Amino acid sequence: MASPVGCEHYARSCLLKAPCCGKLYVCRLCHDAEENHQMDRFKVREVQCSACQTVQQAQKTCQQCHVQFGEYYCDICHLFDKDKKQYHCQPCGICRIGPREKYFHCEKCNLCLAQDLRGNHKCVENVSRQNCPVCMEDIHTSRIGAHVLPCGHLLHKTCFDDMVRTGAYRCPLCMHSAWNMEDHWDQIDIEIAQSPMPTEYQGATVKIICNDCQAHCAVPFHVLGIKCSGCGSYNTAQEGGLIQPPQQQQSEQDTENEAETDTEPEQQDQPESPTAH
Repeated sequence: MASPVGCEHYARSCLLKAPCCGKLYVCRLCHDAEENHQMDRFKVREVQCSACQTVQQAQKTCQQCHVQFGEYYCDICHLFDKDKKQYHCQPCGICRIGPREKYFHCEKCNLCLAQDLRGNHKCVENVSRQNCPVCMEDIHTSRIGAHVLPCGHLLHKTCFDDMVRTGAYRCPLCMHSAWNMEDHWDQIDIEIAQSPMPTEYQGATVKIICNDCQAHCAVPFHVLGIKCSGCGSYNTAQEGGLIQPPQQQQSEQDTENEAETDTEPEQQDQPESPTAH
């Protein structure tokens, strides 16, 4: 059981009495980690004050010693915590970290999103009813902010920040670029222009599929990147091996034929048959 000042998850001065087993825990997460079942926080009716140990109805302040159980308290979620500008979203059914004015609830996505995404995101019905593809933890019930990728897939804001730090720029689900990569593609263009391929690879092409526009095309091959001819993205995947230009293929075939000719043994004069006497 956690200390009276809270736990690693929440800062609070009370213990929740689990409606399922009657045991006292600082929070549902601590309960679920210890027990073989989960606590329904919405059914919590009683708490125990960490200061005077009085068991009482769930409320913000102890009825006995008047200790405040949490700076923030939601009487629907029975959430006690320090003030993080939380608010309870009725359509989501849970508390979110605010402030409220910076977020709106998208009815189709069924999720609270940052105001700058209002009318500026790809709606996916009930997108939050899935696990984050990075940490594999539930998105909808998490109080961690969500980030919507251009493809419409969703992940935790903290997981997106980790992707940016490590240089991973593709959506873990569909491989679409996770943000605008035009500046990076321009830089690759410059590097390729300054780094011509060796003679034997000049004119070689390769078939690709573009992860951004889904185009299938044959494009010039370069070790620094393979550019989609449709949208200009370098977020591509190679399909098959290199395709050499016809003249290059013929040149290689002639070289092989010459090599075979050079290795044939020279024909020697045959000895005359002995004359019968």
